[in-house]
Amino acid sequence: MPDMNFDDTPFDDNLHEECGVFGIFGHCDAAKLTALGLHSLQHRGQEAAGIVTFDGTRFTTERRLGLVGDKFTRNEVISRLVGSSAIGHVRYSTSGGTINRNIQPLFADLSTGGIAVAHNGNLTNGLSIRQEMIKSGAIFQSTTDTESILHLIARGDAAKSDYQRVIDALKQAQGAYSFVALSPQGMMGIRDPHGVRPLVLGRLMQDNNKPAYILASESCALDIIGADFMRDIDAGEAVLINDDGITSLRPFDPAPKRFCIFEYIYFARPDSMIDGHSVYESRKNIGIQLALESGIDADIVVPVPDSGNPAAMGYAQSSGIPLELGIIRNHYIGRTFIEPTQHIRDLGVKLKHSANHHCVNGKSIILVDDSIVRGTTSRKIVEMMRRAGAKQVHMRIASPPTMWPCFYGVDTPERSKLLAANMDIAEMTRFIGADSLSFISIDGLYRAMGETARNNDNPQYCDACFTGDYPITLTDEDHKQGAKISTLFSE
Repeated sequence: MPDMNFDDTPFDDNLHEECGVFGIFGHCDAAKLTALGLHSLQHRGQEAAGIVTFDGTRFTTERRLGLVGDKFTRNEVISRLVGSSAIGHVRYSTSGGTINRNIQPLFADLSTGGIAVAHNGNLTNGLSIRQEMIKSGAIFQSTTDTESILHLIARGDAAKSDYQRVIDALKQAQGAYSFVALSPQGMMGIRDPHGVRPLVLGRLMQDNNKPAYILASESCALDIIGADFMRDIDAGEAVLINDDGITSLRPFDPAPKRFCIFEYIYFARPDSMIDGHSVYESRKNIGIQLALESGIDADIVVPVPDSGNPAAMGYAQSSGIPLELGIIRNHYIGRTFIEPTQHIRDLGVKLKHSANHHCVNGKSIILVDDSIVRGTTSRKIVEMMRRAGAKQVHMRIASPPTMWPCFYGVDTPERSKLLAANMDIAEMTRFIGADSLSFISIDGLYRAMGETARNNDNPQYCDACFTGDYPITLTDEDHKQGAKISTLFSE
């Protein structure tokens, strides 16, 4: 086995989405509904949240570190957010850390008026844009690539509409994004030409029989406010929502659609519908396919909650092996822990998950989880099952091996920290301490999504974290330069 140390990391061993967006146009309770929508998107980012409203004359901004439910439920906060239109954002910080000036939406006064912007994803040429602008005298206040978009908008043709200036700005950008903006001319939503990140359109009918329109990262944000799902914003589509209704353009050159397949595996909430697929049913189908590919005799199937639950249900359904809750999740640990010493890291899994001893003791079990990143959590869960009396522990993973970092809006360890990039299956099995380990194949994953197999010449999804096949040019791949910039703003 390679002499590598995967334990010098915090105990949270999952991939993380960096953010989620929400916007609403034409509702008297815009701020309250935005707070509710962001609450339903909290799984996409737990470090910070922000809301910007517009009342026809004035913009108001509230941006806070912490959870939506802790920061945006007090009346004195919501009462300051006046207006019938709003956009909001939840953020998960990358390794550079969360700082106040990075909290979105970002707002600027331009020559043509105010504009607020927020996006989910990552620009792969954002650093290049930033460096060129700094050379020409631009001043940046944050480390987010969203600010690069804001500068591009500011430098656009003032004779054009805000809508067209935003489109012109994004035409200069490369990367994966779902973008929302709010200006006196309306609310805008734009999805990158490959459609990597999700964005949906909804409608909420009011007592006056007038519709309010919503943009959100996932349909679960529509459900919480009682809005109707209308459709997904298409890959490469730009919409403007104002008093005249909805205007739609497709201003970008056509590109192959490559929606992030990890949204179905882990990121999205299971009750969401994205790009025509139920996330819950997709995860069950992945579990069914996983059982077909890597079935083994055992007494019970045990999901690693919560993300492993639907896949484990599908695995149990396909294999005929009973599903049991052999692991109980504690939902109330929050993110309030002290300095993560090695001792605290060792306790981390126990703080989040507890063994159901009565269920596990004396049994041969199949553990079903969504992914293995560094492998530290999997190893501790396997150890926890053995201490609870499990005779055998077989690990089954509802995704192919994660071997490549993501550059499109997901916080991923560098390749040297990805277990599957540095060990073969036998070495990984020994590392996590399981009796056996299997991943779903890449073709099996595509079959679970309704395809016959992965079309290597024209893949239907972005699966770069499994295959290394990056659909969008990685202009800013030199992370060392990015790290130098981010250290300037440490707080």
